[in-house]
Amino acid sequence: MEPRPVAEIIAYVFLDLAVIMVLARLMGRLARRVGQPAVIGEIVAGILLGPTLLGALPGDLDTLLFPPDIRPFLNVLAQLGLVLFMFLIGLEVDLSFMRGREKVAVSVSLASILLPFALGVLLAAYLHGQHDVFTGADGSTSPISFAGFALFLGVAMSITAFPVLARILAERQMHRVPTGALALACAAVDDVLAWCLLAVVVAIVAASSFGGVVLILSLSVVFALVMFLVVKPLLRVLVTQYERLGQLTPEMLAGVLIGILASAWVAEEIGIHFIFGAFLFGVVMPRKGAARLNHEIVDRLEQVSVLLLLPVFFVVTGLNVDVGAIDLTGVGELALILLVAISGKFLGAYAAARAQKVPKRQAGALATLMNTRGLTELVILNIGVQQGVLDGEMFTLMVIMALVTTAMASPLLDLIYPQRVLDRDIAAAERAEMGLTDAYTVVVVVDDLDRDAGLVDLACDLVGRERPAQVVLTRVVRRSRPKPEVSSGLGADLELMATVAGELRTLARQVEARGLTASVASRFSEDPWAEVADLAGSSDADVVLVRSGWGLAEHALVADGETPWPASLHGSVVTVSGELGSAALQPQGPVAVVQDGSADGRAALRLAASTSLGRTVPLQLREADGRRGLKRSVTDGLRKAGVRVETGTTTLPSLLVAPAGAGLVPAADDLTPILLVHAGRADSDRDMDETLAGIAGRSGAA
Repeated sequence: MEPRPVAEIIAYVFLDLAVIMVLARLMGRLARRVGQPAVIGEIVAGILLGPTLLGALPGDLDTLLFPPDIRPFLNVLAQLGLVLFMFLIGLEVDLSFMRGREKVAVSVSLASILLPFALGVLLAAYLHGQHDVFTGADGSTSPISFAGFALFLGVAMSITAFPVLARILAERQMHRVPTGALALACAAVDDVLAWCLLAVVVAIVAASSFGGVVLILSLSVVFALVMFLVVKPLLRVLVTQYERLGQLTPEMLAGVLIGILASAWVAEEIGIHFIFGAFLFGVVMPRKGAARLNHEIVDRLEQVSVLLLLPVFFVVTGLNVDVGAIDLTGVGELALILLVAISGKFLGAYAAARAQKVPKRQAGALATLMNTRGLTELVILNIGVQQGVLDGEMFTLMVIMALVTTAMASPLLDLIYPQRVLDRDIAAAERAEMGLTDAYTVVVVVDDLDRDAGLVDLACDLVGRERPAQVVLTRVVRRSRPKPEVSSGLGADLELMATVAGELRTLARQVEARGLTASVASRFSEDPWAEVADLAGSSDADVVLVRSGWGLAEHALVADGETPWPASLHGSVVTVSGELGSAALQPQGPVAVVQDGSADGRAALRLAASTSLGRTVPLQLREADGRRGLKRSVTDGLRKAGVRVETGTTTLPSLLVAPAGAGLVPAADDLTPILLVHAGRADSDRDMDETLAGIAGRSGAA
């Protein structure tokens, strides 16, 4: 057969890429709809385009769509996608997850590697006789050594897919409970140990003698030392440049890509496979102060690798998978492989966790998470094929195992760790983390640290003389881009949240200076109000204080009578319009409240009275537009509670508090910020007498 013209090869590659992208996106969306990671659907798409489905149809369609002479070009793109993926895997490895959990994390990781590795080697002793001949793409055959076969099978049983595990934690919010944090720590250790083990195995298989193994391993150690001692400090310049310019420039991204490709080349030249170079470059990327930089790098690289290159890798993998060729003997072998893979990982992790006194439910959830393999398993299996130690049927069986162990994780977690139990544990963990007690609680949403210092002072004013009392400072960073699809992005999210929490602690000292307890909480979310509602629920907040319009997407509109926050938020919500100066610059005039007997009005009266008492300034009563004023008994009740009440005065107030449904309220100006009060469940349940009694009780207690 004559070689194809270059133009025809290019056209074929373009057509194949279009077909691959369409099916990958469709199958990825279908997987998400059934509660699975998108990568599961994309892997299945690659398998369907191979001999399993397309090749089983009349006309040899898989060969027609992917001719043998076109596949090498697709393979180059697939390997490039694999390099970028391995860099992202390395970038997600963060051993700081271990802090405070070192003993448990190392114990669980070692057990979840050693037990499945040992069982895999034992299984290899049984399976090797049926899979001892490797057939290359050109039809040539070569014997498969038992040592290579057993070592690769052991490593394949031992791996945990960190991205899939982290994605499951993020989607279920499990990273906010101790079990999730422990799972991240265990997976990080597992990742490092498993890839190091695989590098050793590749060196053993690739070398032709004991001296060759020693040489490859020695060069690998030197390579790692250079990366950590020389390259890692040099990469700090990326953080400096990013902080100076405020964005990831094309030159910075080009530098990262050059580093990835150069590291991959060095690793391949050493003899340990190019993926280890890309992985190691991701590991040595800066972490401290680099959360936003790493976020942008992940976003940029995923746009190429997820949409285009990784689906090609799945197809290249799928072309070697033929599920239809599995006979009855193969089904039995698959059952044994699944038994070893699942029991080895699950029992190893579970037993080690229980030995470290992790409760049964949490140990079961941890073992389930450690059993996920996903795309990471495919990487190892493809290396096994390239090294000539896995034949076609064994490769197919192991790919099925990777899919099954990943797909079973979410349903099994629903059984072991139901959502209602998880919600309870999240609330308890948040209260413990923030040091919350049973006290009057004001949650203040901070958006700009400098501008919102006045908002924090106002939160302290709203506390009034309530005791015990606490103020929770929270900032929700809106996710401007969709979540990464392959890498979880969770590590960078957590680092960014920690940075924001550190910034909030400067405002917390402002609260503590006023004799109140302060706590901080940071979140990263596509739905800011859902996060605030969740935090308000876990802290049992009495008041949520926020600037007007916060949490709405640009140009978003809210219909009349509706609110941007969910109905589940049970505390009273106070929105602020106008500028709030620092405490030293705020005018000391009276606090004005618009009189209204509705639930919103009662809540506004309570908060205005608390602020008046806290600031020791008069309370100025005003009538709502078009509504009957409050009864004289209310004024008398306020005065008996120790509130200095002014009526009929024209003094400029320092603050105007109004019920949300009060009708026309004058616009806020620089001197008189306006607080619109939306009554929560507790304020709605109180009548006016109970509201006044509460104010009197607090004043008397003070």
